[in-house]
Amino acid sequence: MVTYALIAANVLVFFYQLSLGEGLLPFVERYAVVPARLLGGGFPPARELVTPVTAMFLHAGWLHMLGNMLYLYIFGDNVEDTLGHGGYLAFYLACGVASFAVQVSFQPASAVPNLGASGAIAGVLGGYFIRFPRARIVTLLPLLVIFTLVEIPAVVFLGLWFLFQFLSGAASLGRASATAGGVAWWAHIGGFVAGAVIMMAIGGRGRGRRFPA
Repeated sequence: MVTYALIAANVLVFFYQLSLGEGLLPFVERYAVVPARLLGGGFPPARELVTPVTAMFLHAGWLHMLGNMLYLYIFGDNVEDTLGHGGYLAFYLACGVASFAVQVSFQPASAVPNLGASGAIAGVLGGYFIRFPRARIVTLLPLLVIFTLVEIPAVVFLGLWFLFQFLSGAASLGRASATAGGVAWWAHIGGFVAGAVIMMAIGGRGRGRRFPA
């Protein structure tokens, strides 16, 4: 399945990053999206045009990578079942590129590398939001000093996720960088919206299901 292949690719690239030692920073700067380099000086060279794709497979640390892969594992296979293997891969890459495009539009002069699968996975969440709004997401919920499992409709779970991203992105607008706190909020927003729009264009909704989160 494409979802598992994407997870494997992200994990393998991450371990390759860990093996680079002092070469990690040049590697990241070469293959991540750097807005000022992508947009500056007229038409960018070919190697810059591919960075919105290569950047999707880079991660800044263990939590960044594991958190992204968890979301992809939970939601990806159901969207893949809807779109088919080839369609799903194209959908995933398109959402990732769209997410970087939105992020870059909010920080066009930034020299900070943008990287991670978050935007593409946000697109998967957006597609899931449209396709399976009545699915039940089994979520670990903290209640004071204990944790309990509750079932939350996907439309609520993902709607709250998107609201948090939007409010965080809006709060970052008054700061020097739209990647405040190291999180590219607008990439998440752009990816989610792209995924939802593409799925709406395809049309139809699936039946409710139950998945852990």
